[in-house]
Amino acid sequence: MQTTLTSKGQVTIPRDVRQQFGLRQGMALRFTVEGDHIALRPAPSAREASVSGFGLIQSRRKAVPVDLDTASLAQSAP
Repeated sequence: MQTTLTSKGQVTIPRDVRQQFGLRQGMALRFTVEGDHIALRPAPSAREASVSGFGLIQSRRKAVPVDLDTASLAQSAP
């Protein structure tokens, strides 16, 4: 397959390639240089990028005050 680079630096990804890799209009793509090649991949979404999972679950409980002294809680425990 071959395509042409426009004066604005744009290319058209052939339909067969878009369908094979599930590329859709408006999807973010990432270019990487791999040796003497250019690789084009879908950019990971915000959900996929989060490896640790921190912040994905929100608590329904009331937030703990910022100035809470946890040492005072340990002292008052029986």
